Amino acid sequence: MKITIINGPNLNLLGTRETDIYGSQNFESYLDSLKSLFENVDIDYFQSNIEGEIINFIQNSKNSDGIILNAAAYTHTSVGIADAVKSIECKVVEVHISNTFSREEFRHNSYLSPVVDGIIIGFGLDSYRLALESILKGE
Repeated sequence: MKITIINGPNLNLLGTRETDIYGSQNFESYLDSLKSLFENVDIDYFQSNIEGEIINFIQNSKNSDGIILNAAAYTHTSVGIADAVKSIECKVVEVHISNTFSREEFRHNSYLSPVVDGIIIGFGLDSYRLALESILKGE
């Protein structure tokens, strides 16, 4: 099984950016532990601060069995990313590290939520594991 994780803007700064919200672990070390936990799953990873690159990567992920998508700030602004999600057939789970509903009002709106298969919010980096387990179970 192949799972693709796509992270949006500023998530390359995990571990150093707003550690009170996002924690002190960088994503690469978390990804290593996730790959160790799911040795039988091919986990592909992509991060970009550029909206168009994320759209292109989603469109080119047609061979994935599932996508875990943390579009970060683009969640609240990008119709283009939502349209890209609608254009593919594999399962997509929207993930957020923090509880977006306990933060600023603008973070309460997601253009992705209506077009994804599920949403996991607020469990820190463990949100990615929960999303992966959900895809593997076919839920």
